Amino acid sequence: MKRIILAISVMIACIAQAQGHDFEDGVMAYEGGDYVSALAIWERLAERGVANAQHNLGQMYADGTGVSQSYSSASKWYRLAAEQGLASSQYNLGLMYEFGQGVVQDYTTALAWYRQAAERNFAPAQNNIGILLLFGQGAQQDYAEAVVWFRLAAEQGNAKAQVNLGKMYAVGNGVPKDNVTAYMWADIASANGHENGAILRDSILTPRMASDQIAEAQRRVLVCIVSSYQECD
Repeated sequence: MKRIILAISVMIACIAQAQGHDFEDGVMAYEGGDYVSALAIWERLAERGVANAQHNLGQMYADGTGVSQSYSSASKWYRLAAEQGLASSQYNLGLMYEFGQGVVQDYTTALAWYRQAAERNFAPAQNNIGILLLFGQGAQQDYAEAVVWFRLAAEQGNAKAQVNLGKMYAVGNGVPKDNVTAYMWADIASANGHENGAILRDSILTPRMASDQIAEAQRRVLVCIVSSYQECD
């Protein structure tokens, strides 16, 4: 019996390895602009239940890359991968429900899919939960909980969440109003390439801050970045 189990385990491992090679062939074809071949490879794997292939098919249909754009087809493939626990597909399916692409717009369902991705520490989903809670979409408006989700994503280096967290401190939503902390997160977001971080820092915060406050915020920026966003308080 043990030999049979071992043989089955080896066979499964070989199948998984072969599928992995096929998937990478699809990646190479896609990156080389051969979308027809990528589509064929990923369709074959997707039909066998390979979640990453299902996700990539969803992306191709959502973008209209190599196929006619079809949000309904995209949502189908995202759902299959999401149901297997793939965080990126859970997030993308949440986006489709949030904006009504290929599905009926439903903030509650969007929030549910975002939460599943967020539980896997997927920063973009954590940020989007914060946004929905900020505006009371899909759940009761809750600034304090929105801050929690923005912070979780910000501490992973997500620039959008860093801007959003800075805004919460600048206004005093869900946290005490704190220009220094707001400046810190805005400056970090700007350093990570988000132009709204620079706007928040330069146009809104700087004019209402004293020079010593700005200096303190800049000191905290360095500490926060060096600590990989773990020492930002």
